[in-house]
Amino acid sequence: MAKAFFRLQKFLRRIQFLLFFLTAAYLMAGSLLLLQRTRLVLQQGPRGTPSNQALPVPEEMSRVGMAEPRSLQKPRLLVGTDALQEPALGQQHSPRWLVSRNSELRQLRRRWFHRFSSDQEPLQTAGFKAMKHTAEHKGTYMGCFTHDSRERTLKGAVFYDLRKMTVGHCQEACAERAYSYAGLAFGAECYCGNTLPAAAAKAEECSSECKGEKGSVCGGLNRLSVYSVEQLRAGARPLRRNVIYRGCFRAPENLTDTFSASLIQPNLTVEMCSEFCSKKEFPLAVIRGQECYCGYPTRRFSLHEGTDGRRCGGSHNASSAAGGAYCLVYQTPVQDTRCTDRKFLTTKSKVFVALSSFPGAGNTWARHLIEHATGYYTGSYYFDGALYNKGFKGEKDHWRSRRTICVKTHESGKTEIEMFDSAILLIRNPYKSLMAEFNRKYAGHLGYATDRNWKSKEWPDFVNSYASWWASHVLEWLKYGKRLLVVHYEDLKQSLIPKLKEMVEFLNVTVTEDRLLCVENNRDGNFKRSGAKQKNFEPFTQEMKDLINRYILTVDEALKGRNFSGLPREYVPR
Repeated sequence: MAKAFFRLQKFLRRIQFLLFFLTAAYLMAGSLLLLQRTRLVLQQGPRGTPSNQALPVPEEMSRVGMAEPRSLQKPRLLVGTDALQEPALGQQHSPRWLVSRNSELRQLRRRWFHRFSSDQEPLQTAGFKAMKHTAEHKGTYMGCFTHDSRERTLKGAVFYDLRKMTVGHCQEACAERAYSYAGLAFGAECYCGNTLPAAAAKAEECSSECKGEKGSVCGGLNRLSVYSVEQLRAGARPLRRNVIYRGCFRAPENLTDTFSASLIQPNLTVEMCSEFCSKKEFPLAVIRGQECYCGYPTRRFSLHEGTDGRRCGGSHNASSAAGGAYCLVYQTPVQDTRCTDRKFLTTKSKVFVALSSFPGAGNTWARHLIEHATGYYTGSYYFDGALYNKGFKGEKDHWRSRRTICVKTHESGKTEIEMFDSAILLIRNPYKSLMAEFNRKYAGHLGYATDRNWKSKEWPDFVNSYASWWASHVLEWLKYGKRLLVVHYEDLKQSLIPKLKEMVEFLNVTVTEDRLLCVENNRDGNFKRSGAKQKNFEPFTQEMKDLINRYILTVDEALKGRNFSGLPREYVPR
């Protein structure tokens, strides 16, 4: 009995020792973590402020969790506005001061920049989902067909919803744009067109479940589930509103050789010609008198040299188009698909290229242009579900995978810059950039902030912090960037093809002239802001203008100092 008791006592002593050891290890780990966080705070200590002076947190932040990107998962620091001490007057706005200020503000910027990242996705897909309540389409299932993303048979609009795609959403999206057929592939992709695919497949090969509708089939791997789409209801918008007037142009010498399809019709109207070309699945409808031609922009008819509309009769109506030397050109709802095929790099890129810009400088639009010009996906330092749903599949690829042609980033620290071998540095007028980023924060990529947002306390705080970031972002890339191509947003917008050629050559990719013309024909993509734009709206006070103008002059001088062209004239002081 005594022997058994002794063994039990020995066992309990061992358990006590083990528990003591585990407790000590736990306390040591906690202490190390606390010391690390304390060190980060102490680095801000000399410039710190009491916690009650920190920037106010909006109501949206208290209600909504933040989904931060991979790069931002660090201990969060609450930095007060008073913590950013101002230097002597003579030192303000110098390159050295801006770089120093940039490092102080980096934590604050990141928190602000990604404040509503978790809200963005619902905002972007809201329009797509809202159509479910505007019409009830019950299309007929036509069957399963083969699908090639490079040589699409449904050549109209394309939509993606990697989370909530349903058969009804796809049908309604295509019907809204007056297409005859809607096809679904990979469970999440929607294609529209007016011609039924020729190559049928076995029914069981369309086996992918719709991402937003359990039990429904949305195509498969290289397979389309195709539905016919009923005509729009009487209350829906007519086709004419989906047709865009491109202008009056000199007609090519031989219209029949230049364009692939034609129609001669007495009393020809824009609706007649655009409907004819849409059914033939061409993106351009060209009208000369009673003649209608359909085709693509080509080197023989590039749409680069428009002329005075009065040469075509002074009206957008077909009946007034002058016969002979000039013609009216319209963009149909059909998408130019010569440049829509994209893929990941087949081998890892040897050169790691950044597409760097300040937020609101047109980075997403530049990615759209680069992807369609090169045929390769672009990556991102962050993850934006709304952009992934728009077809930027590189969003979910790890940013260091080197499977993308370049990587989007807004970072500007020395470490982040030196990770890249080269970079395209995209710069935009800070006045426009600040407004674009403020709109994105409160209304997503395609909306506008409300009057209430602009008149809130957030706007002055935003300008004070972000204006210096705009300047320091450029200065730090000029200082630490290894190989740079500087592109001004305004130049890219005005001279798209020449500037895009420079960017593509910098990326070491060869493209054809027709592909570039296709990109130009799809230049806007899905990235024009919707809603009512405020006219004659001036959100900048004179104090804000003085601050921004000093930053503009600093950046202009720095660019010239590195043998780059200075900022465009329109930047300099309002």
